[in-house]
Amino acid sequence: MAYVTKRYIADLHFGHTSIIANCNRPFSSTEEMDAEIVRRWNETVKSVDDLTYILGDYGRPGQDIFAFKRLFHSLRGRKVLILGNHDLRNDGAVIPEIASLPWHLPPTHLLEVRDEGRRVILSHYSMRAWPASHHGAVHFYGHSHSRLPGYGLSRDVGVDMPDVDFTPRTFKELTAGMELDKHGEAA
Repeated sequence: MAYVTKRYIADLHFGHTSIIANCNRPFSSTEEMDAEIVRRWNETVKSVDDLTYILGDYGRPGQDIFAFKRLFHSLRGRKVLILGNHDLRNDGAVIPEIASLPWHLPPTHLLEVRDEGRRVILSHYSMRAWPASHHGAVHFYGHSHSRLPGYGLSRDVGVDMPDVDFTPRTFKELTAGMELDKHGEAA
């Protein structure tokens, strides 16, 4: 199946109360934050065939697992989770409520995809070197909440980045400021 559009985003932190203060997010409650992220997501992701890669820290299940599942199902399109630290238990296992969601692919720590003819390496954490980094591959990451600038052809795609602004973004949108032409095409 061909996907209409691929998009990328990180650090949603659905249901995570302290993230609002820790990252100076412009919301008064998790309910307000969650609703606004869903609104912006669905304003952008139009088709059930669209594919959105979430680069970690999807959310906290909390006490109401049914509300957590409804939130997932309210987001349009297919979703792939690249695991972040808040998606895991202390023993390293995926939080069961997150693992049980109907992801398009099983959640994983690292994924390589192709977009706009480029290799794109997806992880929750920033890397200084990544597969084919010296041959034009692009690296998208989260975790740093806009506090860690990109290096070479890498960048933070977290919701806290001003140009992401709580909205899933396309490869072209995210690489608009990169000098892709100065780097060789990744094989």
